[in-house]
Amino acid sequence: QVQLVDSGGGLVQAGGSLRLSCTASGRTFSPLGMGWFRQAPGKEREFVAAITWSGYTTNYGDVAKGRFTISRENAKNTVYLQMNSLKPEDTAVYYCAARRGGTIATLSNDFDYWGQGTQVAVSS
Repeated sequence: QVQLVDSGGGLVQAGGSLRLSCTASGRTFSPLGMGWFRQAPGKEREFVAAITWSGYTTNYGDVAKGRFTISRENAKNTVYLQMNSLKPEDTAVYYCAARRGGTIATLSNDFDYWGQGTQVAVSS
């Protein structure tokens, strides 16, 4: 089993920054591609960012380009999402996700494991 625990959310002013983290435990010896999604009330879950097991290839959704950075530190089984220039529309629950095989995916259905979510609220 693989368990993901994401954290780092909170309340921040528009223009500010947050750094989310996600730590994996369990059967993490297999390569895992990682990703971040978010879901605001009344909206569908949307892709934010993804990273390969190696950490050298990344992909970003339109919501993240130019503002967010995904990275990982495999020795700590941890993936990060650095969020800068936050806007009120970034307010959502952010979910860490893992995909068996270590490759990148951008669709929710292509991920196998999910964190519990961490709330991000951006005020005007």
